Amino acid sequence: MKVSALLFSGSVVILTAVSLIIVGCSEPQTSSRDTETAIAQAQAGECLDCELSGVDFAGQNLKEAKLNRSDLRNAKLAGADLGNALMDSVDLQNADLSNANLVQTALTSANLTGANFKGADLSGAYLRGANLADTDFTDANLTGANLANTNLADAVLDGATLDDALLPEDFKAPGL
Repeated sequence: MKVSALLFSGSVVILTAVSLIIVGCSEPQTSSRDTETAIAQAQAGECLDCELSGVDFAGQNLKEAKLNRSDLRNAKLAGADLGNALMDSVDLQNADLSNANLVQTALTSANLTGANFKGADLSGAYLRGANLADTDFTDANLTGANLANTNLADAVLDGATLDDALLPEDFKAPGL
């Protein structure tokens, strides 16, 4: 297989007969569909503003990943370890994060509309300003999470643990 490398706008572009891989680029990346490449970029802090919609990261170790401003709509992250990840302003609309570890994860101003957090651990997570409309937090652990200024319209919180969580001022627990 012939492999060529080019320098393009400060990024190394590797061309093969099968794929195009962009390495070391902090600009939006639309060729990051390869799961191993995308995981490596996220863990190395090189996946800011990445286009990763629909990617399958289920069960993957993404602890301390840096995914700020990335597009992860419809991503499969069930059972993934995203502890201490930086995911500010990320788009996780309709993503599956069931049973994921998001302990101490930063999700400030994230779009989590319609996301599935069933059984996920978000203890100590920072979600200030996030859009949580239609999000499913059934049996999720939100102990100590910061949910200030979030939109919880039609969010499902059945069985969720909210001990010591900072909730929006207008939050009304069901049945109160």
